[in-house]
Amino acid sequence: MPTNRRLRLAIWTFSALLLLLAWDALALDLPLARLSGSLNGFPLRETWLLSAVLHEDARRLSWVVMIALILAIWWPVGVLRRLSRGERAGMVLGTLLALLAVSALKSISRTSCPWDLAEFGGVAHYVSHWAFGRLDGGGGRCFPAGHASAGFAFVTGYFWLKDKAPGSARAWLIVVLAIGFILGIAQQFRGAHYMSHTLWTAWVCWTTAALAWGLQQAITQRIGQRADRHPALRPRGKS
Repeated sequence: MPTNRRLRLAIWTFSALLLLLAWDALALDLPLARLSGSLNGFPLRETWLLSAVLHEDARRLSWVVMIALILAIWWPVGVLRRLSRGERAGMVLGTLLALLAVSALKSISRTSCPWDLAEFGGVAHYVSHWAFGRLDGGGGRCFPAGHASAGFAFVTGYFWLKDKAPGSARAWLIVVLAIGFILGIAQQFRGAHYMSHTLWTAWVCWTTAALAWGLQQAITQRIGQRADRHPALRPRGKS
C-alpha cells in the first residue's frame, strides 16, 4: 500500500478516535438516552419492530450473510469474483476478527446498559466506560454495542474491494454503515445501549478491518518480492 494511502487511512481513523473521545468528554450519552427513557423504563423496549425485526431477525440475517461470504471463498458471485480466493478468505477472516474484537471487549466491560440505570427504573448509576476501576452497580458487559457489529463488521468489504471495484466498495461502505447505525439506534431506543457504544463499535470494526487488510497486503507484497527474486516460487494460477 502506498505511503500516502496509509497516511490518509491513519488520519481518518485517528480523527474518528478524537471525535469519539470528545463525545465521551462532553457526556452526550445520558441526554440522548433520556429522549427515549424515563423512570418507568424504555417504552419501546419490546416493540415488534425494534425487538423482533431489528434485533432478533437482523442478528439471524447477519449470520446468513456471514455464511454466504464464507461459501463465496470457493463459489464467488457478483463483484466478489474480482477478488482472488486468498483475498476473499482474507475478507472473511477480517470480518470474523471484527466480530471477535467487539465480543471480547463486551466480555470484559463493566459498563451496564441504560435500562439498568436507576434513572430508568434499574439499580445502577451512570459511570463512564473509561472510568477504570469504578463499578456502576449493574451487570456490566454492555460496551461496546455487539448488535451493531452485525452491520459494521462487514466494513471489510470496502477495504478488499476498493482497489478492484471502487464504485462497489463505496456502495458497500454506505450500506454496511447505514445498517450498523440503524441497528445501533434501534438498541438506543430500546435502552440496550448508549450512542457512544454504537460509535465505538463502528470504530473498532473499521480499525480491525483496516489492520487485517493492511496485514494481508503486506504479506502479499512480501510473497511477490520473494517470487521476483526466485521465479520458481511464482504461483501458476489464480482462482
